[in-house]
Amino acid sequence: MRDVNSSEITDVVISTMDGTKDPRLAEILEALVRHAHDFVREVGLTEEEWASGVDFLTRTGQLCTPQRQEFILLSDILGITMLVDAVNHRRGGTATENSVQGPFFRADRPTPAAGADISGGLPGMPLFFEGQVLDERGAPVAGAAVDVWHSDGEGHYDVDVPDLAQPAMRALLTTDEEGRFSFRSIRPASYPIPGDGTVGELMAATQRSLMRPAHIHLIIEADGFQRVTTMLFPSDDQHLDSDPVFGVKQSLIADFTVHAAGAGPHRTSADEAARTVMRHTFSLEPLRPAEH
Repeated sequence: MRDVNSSEITDVVISTMDGTKDPRLAEILEALVRHAHDFVREVGLTEEEWASGVDFLTRTGQLCTPQRQEFILLSDILGITMLVDAVNHRRGGTATENSVQGPFFRADRPTPAAGADISGGLPGMPLFFEGQVLDERGAPVAGAAVDVWHSDGEGHYDVDVPDLAQPAMRALLTTDEEGRFSFRSIRPASYPIPGDGTVGELMAATQRSLMRPAHIHLIIEADGFQRVTTMLFPSDDQHLDSDPVFGVKQSLIADFTVHAAGAGPHRTSADEAARTVMRHTFSLEPLRPAEH
């Protein structure tokens, strides 16, 4: 390995990994080295640029805590998170598409009854949500676990609301015999991804918007079916075509219908204007044979 030049070094580095016992690890490491070396050659990376890149990644890691994951956010805005999802979830037909999970899922969520108010008393336009989970043949999936969570009317999740003692705007629900689930809450708002760290620096340098369109997160799990991690986006949100994490898909855009106070399907439950998502359907694909 003496006197290795720029045309030889890639193969030399890969050869040092010949003893790797795990064939999948060997495959990943070889591809990583090849692509990284090709990147350096393609852009003619200078020593100053390399040092700047190392500094950027170092500071990204230093920002990470149990409450904040700057590296995941970096993966999101570079499209890597959605690419990994797309590679691993090639669904067809009517199956509900995946989207990014995001950083605001919490395991300590309540398990209310169907139709319960999960807003935690926070102010905002009332939202009534009714969903149905079906299999690929259109039959209802009973007993499916449905996690839901979303922001408030100002774009804040419960973890960012001061003096909020209990989880809010989130719940773990279970579908009934007809595959249905429902809850009451408040309409979520669009909000910016964190811009005070290294990701914010990169977004500013590339003049990209930090604003995510409003959305409702859902994770749906049922025995014998592929897990779905997805979102629903209001069709009237102005940020649908500039989502910084590339999570919007046409099939996940829904009309949040406006009803006047005392009108609509929930007229007896709302004394002010309300937005309603009525019976949005989620379709699950069965597990593949290797996944059983």
